[in-house]
This record gives sequence, structure tokens and C-alpha cells, in this order.
Amino acid sequence: MVEKDMKCHEVDYKIYGDDMQMVEIELDPGEVIIAEAGSMNWMEQGIDFEARMGDGSKPDTGFFGKLMDAGKRVLTGESIFMTHFTNHDSSNKSRVTFAAPYPGKIVPLDMNEIGGELLCQKDAFLCAAYGTEVGIAFQKKLGAGLFGGEGFILQRLRGDGLAFIHAGGTIIEKELKGETLRIDTGCIAAFSPSLSYDIERSGGLKSMVFGGEGLFLATLSGHGKVWLQSLPFSRLAGRILAAAPQGGGRDKGEGSVLGGISRIFES
Repeated sequence: MVEKDMKCHEVDYKIYGDDMQMVEIELDPGEVIIAEAGSMNWMEQGIDFEARMGDGSKPDTGFFGKLMDAGKRVLTGESIFMTHFTNHDSSNKSRVTFAAPYPGKIVPLDMNEIGGELLCQKDAFLCAAYGTEVGIAFQKKLGAGLFGGEGFILQRLRGDGLAFIHAGGTIIEKELKGETLRIDTGCIAAFSPSLSYDIERSGGLKSMVFGGEGLFLATLSGHGKVWLQSLPFSRLAGRILAAAPQGGGRDKGEGSVLGGISRIFES
């Protein structure tokens, strides 16, 4: 749950695009938005940015506290720094825009409306209102950590303001009311911490080997929300690698028969 004294900055936003989206954040004088390093597209005059260790949600932690937070971010594969964008114009609103890193959707989340806490895949966080805590969560079950697509480490978002996550392809939000949902392990974008996360075998031996759905499925059960993505980045990357020309040369004819014949005679 959200700490009672937590109060994130109140920001306005607008999302542009369809499959390669960007989110425009409008900052009042003095307001701050935090974001992953390298996600900014453009910003208006009046906004300055600074790379800092930590998200700024706990300003009294001191240097070693910030160092610990930075170390946790390293575990998720992210930069040790987060970028803080501040509107220093004392009289005018200014806007800054952030882009999704690959095809998919940007999901705006009012953390106060979803219980103040969310678990998401380790590269899902895009930006959030200042005061939002961006941390990590470890899987409690060894099997889920070893075989689940989310791995041992998830990102944990806490706050009472707006946060924005990104997921691949089309996004669907489902609410579980005591039932169990079986999901391809890479297709979970985010879920409520009230849900129980585990893994199970995808079927019999023949289905596991030849079914093409992977060896394991993730299961979410209980009461809470889950956001599912149709195109996990790992699936997208795998298709790109499979279609890439071998040996660094340019593929002739792409998928055509002539292109395949020409590769036979290439050295």
C-alpha cells in the first residue's frame, strides 16, 4: 500500500501515435517528472534535466541510500541514473515528451486508483510523476524465478500519482476475481501485487517439445489486475534474428525462391 505521507506531483499528459507511441507531459512551474535515461524525445523552453542516482522519492536517504537504490537498478539491467525533468519557468507551463523504445503501447496508470503499487517486467517503466518510487521485487518462489519469463527480478512502482509503462504490441487489461489465468511467460506486462504468480508445465511431454508454446506457462490467481502484451520484446527480437541475413551480407530477394537459390551459390 501507499505510504500515507506520500504525495506525487500532479502532472497532465497526452499520448500520441498508435504503434510507436509517445507521451507528452505538461509540467506546471516547479513540477518534476522522472524517466528512464534516453527516453526523452523533445522538451520546451523552461524545462531543465539532470541525471541523478535514484528516483528522488526518499530525499533523506543520503548518499549511501541512493547508492543502494542505484545498485538495485543495476540488477534489472537499467542505468544507475534516472533523469529528472523540472519546469523552472516560474510563470508558464512547459511540456516534455517521452517515446516508447519499440512497437507497442504506453499505458497511463493512476497509482492511487490501482492501490498504489504495481509489479511490472523489468524494462516496462517509462516515466512517472516525481515522488513515485521505482524499486525492485524478487520472486518468492524458486520455480517462478528459474522458469518464468519475468525472471527473479521485477520492477516495483509505488506512489499516488501518474506512472507510465510501455509494453509490446497490443495491451489488454484484465481483472481477476478469484480465478486463475494461464499465460505465456513473456506476455505479462504488469500485475497487482495482490495476485499470486507461479509457473506450471505447459502440458505433456509431446506438447512441451513440439507445441511451440514453450515448456512452461505463467499462472496468475487471486484478486487484482493484470496487463497483458501481445508482442514481448524477446519474441520480436527472436523473429528479427531469425530473418536476418547470415554472414552480414544483404539478403537477395528476401523471401523469394530466387533469393534462396542465390544463397546456395554464395561462398
